[in-house]
Amino acid sequence: MTAADWPEDEVLDVPVLDEAALDGAGVIGRALVVVVDDHVQPGVPNAGKSVGSLVTELLEEAGFEVDAVVVVPAEEVDVRNALNTAVIGGVDLAVTIGGVGVGARDVTPEATEDILDKKLPGICEALRSSGLAAGATDAGLSRGLAGVSGSTVVVNLASSRAAIRDGMATLTPLATHVIRHIAGGDDQAR
Repeated sequence: MTAADWPEDEVLDVPVLDEAALDGAGVIGRALVVVVDDHVQPGVPNAGKSVGSLVTELLEEAGFEVDAVVVVPAEEVDVRNALNTAVIGGVDLAVTIGGVGVGARDVTPEATEDILDKKLPGICEALRSSGLAAGATDAGLSRGLAGVSGSTVVVNLASSRAAIRDGMATLTPLATHVIRHIAGGDDQAR
């Protein structure tokens, strides 16, 4: 199957993977982006498009094929269902955006904790540390989690553009290593 054969994402019109942009590096894995936001209506055209498009672009630049971007309200059951769909669907990486603060509606970490088989606290620490260094206060104060559910790496990111940009730069090499390890690769850093 070539990139031309892949269907256009029906959720947010996310462009299909540009194989030429990978410079021959190959696809690292499949990813799903979950945007958690009470200020947009799921199923409404362009809901979460800006955030979803940014994360998709950064994932594709890192060598991931993005299956879809889904937008869910900040309800624990909705976030958990989206993550379970990612795990059952066999994606290698599920990234949630938003819902990691201290507000009453910030429930992404609680929903994520319910599905994790193993936690990866080092990824969380790296995301918070690099976020603070980059001036993304919401990233530094994030309650976001990271871990593995089945063979899917699941990571929560804060929702500011600075937190997303810095978080993806920090996350992609770490997630790539974990994905390779899960797939049976060696333990040596690449």
